[in-house]
This record gives sequence, structure tokens and C-alpha cells, in this order.
Amino acid sequence: MSKNIKISASILNSNFAYLADEIKKVEKTGADMLHVDVMDGVFVPNITMGPPIIKCIRENTKLFMDVHLMITRPYRLLDSFIESGADSINVHVEECPHLDRTLNYIKEAGKKTAVALNPSTPLASVENVLGLVDMILIMTVNPGFGGQGFIGDMVYKIQRLKKMIEDYKRLTGRHDRVIDIQVDGGINLDTAPKVVGAGATVLSVGTSIFRADDPVAYVKSLRQKLTLTI
Repeated sequence: MSKNIKISASILNSNFAYLADEIKKVEKTGADMLHVDVMDGVFVPNITMGPPIIKCIRENTKLFMDVHLMITRPYRLLDSFIESGADSINVHVEECPHLDRTLNYIKEAGKKTAVALNPSTPLASVENVLGLVDMILIMTVNPGFGGQGFIGDMVYKIQRLKKMIEDYKRLTGRHDRVIDIQVDGGINLDTAPKVVGAGATVLSVGTSIFRADDPVAYVKSLRQKLTLTI
């Protein structure tokens, strides 16, 4: 089962003073993707990075880069993030009143589309854009800071999202449609099997990797543990 699960290394808790080295560390772990959190200090109570830093990251890695926009009115800045080298652009449904228009714009630019939901945001907010998204991100913490504790009730939300996607495929006949379910927040050796068992296919892991004594061994242990899931 673990062969189908992607590990997305979140650089939020990396050492930004040595970011290029931190990314090389991620590459050595065998992680499948980079998860890049963009925060504006308004939508969430923190400020991180913008397109110039993402462009620098792009120049230093070939890893698939999922850029998570935790910012107000992300549609204003889509061109900047598209041009920065992001492979996937992840917008929050709470800040996109015209979500289908935003997703179509990203898709037409040749990027993968993703939508993120805060813990308290209902799944109904993405039900009508399943034909446009490549990935849906369920936040398993309240966004804004790394190192937070996992919100256990999100397991049920992941299960319901999986069923929603299955129902969509059945009712539309689009059985070949691939929609990844990503989780972000408090993912570690204990919580990863729970979310994968519920239906998650992409695990955003930050603190657990960067604070591990041996990140390579940690990711290996995580994959081994997921092999035993279900």
C-alpha cells in the first residue's frame, strides 16, 4: 500500500539560513515532493516566503513542488507563483469566492490544481469542483505554525472526502479521475497510519523530518510503517 503514498516534505520548519542544504537533505530521504508554505500574516498569524524564494528553490531541486498559498485573495498573485516554478498551486477555499475560475486559471497555465480546507471548513465547499482538482488538502491542524498537534477528528473528515470522491466517480463515470487527498499538520509515525487508513494519499511531513536525528532513517521508518497499514 505504501507504494501509492507520497511523502511531501514541508520546509516550514527547515533552517532557512541553509535552505539549499536542507533541500538536499530532503532529496536524500527519498521524499516524493516538496511542500512550500506561503503565509502572509493575515490569513494566518505568520509570514514566510514569496515567489522570489520559491524561484530560488526551483533552481536548486528537481523535486515536484507543491506551493500552499495561505494568503488572502490568492487569485491576485497567481501569475507570480505560476512563474516562480511551482508545479502545483494549492489555494484555500476560504479565500476563493470564485473557486472554479481560480482553478481553471491555474490549470490553463499548465500547473496541477489543489484546494486546501481548514479544519472547520465543510467538505461541501469543494463538492462542485471535483472535476477540476488534482488534489484536496485537509488541514489536520489550524494553519499558521509548524509543530502543532494533530486534530484527531480530521480522520473522519478524510474518510468522508474519500467517499465523496468515490461517489463523484461513480455518478459521472469518470472512474479514471485521480484526485489525491493530502494531509498537513502533525503527521508522524503515530498519525500517518491513521490518515492513510482513512484515505490520504499524500502526507505533508515537516517537523518530524527536520527534527529527526537521521531524516533518511525516519522517512524509511515511516514508509515501512505504512506498509503495515490496512
